[in-house]
Amino acid sequence: MRLILCALLLAVMTDHAHSAALRVAVADSWAMPMIEVTDGQPTSGILYDLILSLAHHLGQPAQFQVLARARVQSAMEHGEVDIRCFVAPAWVGHSARNYLWSEPLLEQRDVLVSTRKHLNPVNVQTLPQQSIGTVLSYTYPSLQPLFDAAKLHRDDARSQEQVLQMLIARRFDYAVSNQWALDWVNKSRQQTDQLHSVALIQEQRLSCMVRNDPHLATGRILDTLVNMRDSGEIERIIARYTTPSAP
Repeated sequence: MRLILCALLLAVMTDHAHSAALRVAVADSWAMPMIEVTDGQPTSGILYDLILSLAHHLGQPAQFQVLARARVQSAMEHGEVDIRCFVAPAWVGHSARNYLWSEPLLEQRDVLVSTRKHLNPVNVQTLPQQSIGTVLSYTYPSLQPLFDAAKLHRDDARSQEQVLQMLIARRFDYAVSNQWALDWVNKSRQQTDQLHSVALIQEQRLSCMVRNDPHLATGRILDTLVNMRDSGEIERIIARYTTPSAP
């Protein structure tokens, strides 16, 4: 009888682990094609599709929590969310070792953007003192020495999309954007009004971080993410949003 009860309890616990919602942190500073947030909940985008597919493979529902970027790490530390994707260990600092990390899944290419086309790449080291558009709480390691020396000044907006809209409004001459967001904004602009990438700022390989919690199926989560990458599934999700439409 005791063996039967133990087996039933194990089955219930396993079923609960499989059906419990996977709580996912979403920064409200992200913009399409990474994610679209409508009425406080994600509805589409690369990261949205990636997480839904991950949850489907795990047999769990996904529960998105949209948070201010400055709140995301605190939510991880307090156990309010289970997983955060599109992140690099360097962004988390010393506490990165407290989490389990997937292998790199995505590559982010940050570029300096201008409303004017330049014949040659811009050297950010020689730019005259000025403000450039940046996203609140984002880190830009290659630009930080210039910010520290007050050669350049951050002009922060809450989201990547807002930064590019401020650039279009000529609030500053240059802004930093990831390449995907730049391409997405250009999709809706006339050829004569395109924004232009004028310098490569940095390239970073990004992963997912998972709370190191025995109640989470961390091994399955990390293995599934790698399988999704190696099978080409993540690449197909990215292509869904970044491949130019046929004329």
